[in-house]
Amino acid sequence: MLLDADFEYINQAFEADKVTPAQLDILLANGWRHFGTYFFRYNLGMVGDDIRLVTPLRIRLANLSLSKSQRRILRDNADLTIKIEPLKIDPEAEELFHRHKERFEDHKPLSIYEFLAGDVEKSPCDTKQIRVFDIDRLVAISYFDVGKRACSGVYAIFEPSESKRGLGIFTMLKEIEHAIDNGKEFYYQGYAYEGESFYDYKKRFRATESFDWKGNWEVQSARFIA
Repeated sequence: MLLDADFEYINQAFEADKVTPAQLDILLANGWRHFGTYFFRYNLGMVGDDIRLVTPLRIRLANLSLSKSQRRILRDNADLTIKIEPLKIDPEAEELFHRHKERFEDHKPLSIYEFLAGDVEKSPCDTKQIRVFDIDRLVAISYFDVGKRACSGVYAIFEPSESKRGLGIFTMLKEIEHAIDNGKEFYYQGYAYEGESFYDYKKRFRATESFDWKGNWEVQSARFIA
C-alpha cells in the first residue's frame, strides 16, 4: 500500500485488570480491542506479503437490516439451541477450540487463552458467551463484551464438520440480536483490512461504519451483500 506523507503509524497497548462498561465504550470508539487483560490498537497489519491498513468496524444498530444470506443463516440454524451465559471456559470449549484452529494454515493459535481470560472473574470486561447446541452436542461458541452503549465481538469457534451452517456468522447475528434486545447503540465486529482478506465477512453487514484513526467513524457500503 502507498502511505500519505502525513500518515501516522499507531501501535499501542496496555494491561488492565478492570474496565468499566463506560470505559469500554470509549476504548472501542477509539479503535481499541483486547484479548484478556491485554488492550491494543494498531493501524497497519500484514496480509500475506502485503502491508495493509487495519480498519476497525462497527454497526449502527438502529440502521441495520439483514441481507437475504444472513436471514437464510438464521432460518437454517433455527433447529439449534442457544445459551447466553457469563464467560466460563471448560474442557468442552477447549476441545472445540483445538478442532476449530485446524482450519488455519498460518498463524495458528496455540490456546484459547491467547484471546480470553479463563472466566468472568478474571476478565477485565463484562464478557459473555453464546453456546450453540445441536441437541446436546456443542457446535459453536462465541465470546463478546458488553459495554454501556455497545457490544463487541471478541472471538468465535465452531465445529469444522458443521462449516456449511455458517455458524461464525450465526453467532455474530445472535450477538447483534442480544445487543439490540438490550438497547445498545453499536455492535463492534472487530478489525478488518483494506482490500480483500480473510476478514471480509465482517464487512458484509449493512449500517457498518469504519474508523479513520483520526477519531471519526464513516459510513461504509456493505460488501458482497446477498
